[in-house]
Amino acid sequence: MRAIWKGSISFGLVNIPIALYPATRREELKFRLLRESDLSPVNYKRVAEKDGKEVPWDKIVKGYEYEKGRFVVLSEKDFQRVDLEATQTVDITDFVELAEIDPMYFYKPYFLEPQKGGDKAYVLLRETLEKTGKVGIAKVIIKTRQYLAGVKPLKHALVLELMHFAEELADAEKLNLPKKSAEPGKREIDMAKTLVETMSTKWDPTKYKDEYRDALMEVIEEKVESGGKEIETKPRPKQPSSKVIDLVAVLQESLAQSGGGKKKHPAKKRKHVTAKKAA
Repeated sequence: MRAIWKGSISFGLVNIPIALYPATRREELKFRLLRESDLSPVNYKRVAEKDGKEVPWDKIVKGYEYEKGRFVVLSEKDFQRVDLEATQTVDITDFVELAEIDPMYFYKPYFLEPQKGGDKAYVLLRETLEKTGKVGIAKVIIKTRQYLAGVKPLKHALVLELMHFAEELADAEKLNLPKKSAEPGKREIDMAKTLVETMSTKWDPTKYKDEYRDALMEVIEEKVESGGKEIETKPRPKQPSSKVIDLVAVLQESLAQSGGGKKKHPAKKRKHVTAKKAA
């Protein structure tokens, strides 16, 4: 795996040389647009909205639409005026309780690997963050753009997780959310708690798969094997109704299915099995 960025973590007088590596990967299936008659790939052209004519790259400029249909053009010199100096430093400015930060702020993790001479300070920062439950809030410039980021411990590693700035998050209070009058009663809450406890388990990320990708890949493989012929569509399971439901009845049914409801009497079960064998 190749490092995408090299620099250092800095807080106070401490400086830790590190390299930055992607901590996630997304294996999306890529499709090309084709002409139906001969499966020739279709390419995109850059055309102007005004007359539909194709525009070469050397005639394209960057513009900001400050009013509907009105633009101001920015040149390379304009962008250079706001270029931030690439310091190659993860500059930690504050340490904050991790529990205080809304998870919505975090969105993209990277692994931090210590470079030559940085092992001891790396471990010191990792252990300190682990024991205090804090996260280092930093600013870092990657490929000319400045990001807000959090430095967090993860097992034996330190993780740099990019964060949204406050103004980037939408306000959920602007949604049409349920009012106090819609709050469930004590009975519903108790049953819901029982259902949650019945379905609770230890976190195992490997048990969750991208079912859509797997199913789509299966369809692709079937079509390749059949020479591109149409495959018979399998019947889809019925989707649950979206009409108003009896919450208590649904909770009771869910509890029964998850094992939290009343169990069948053992004697009846044995009688059922015996009768089945006799039949």
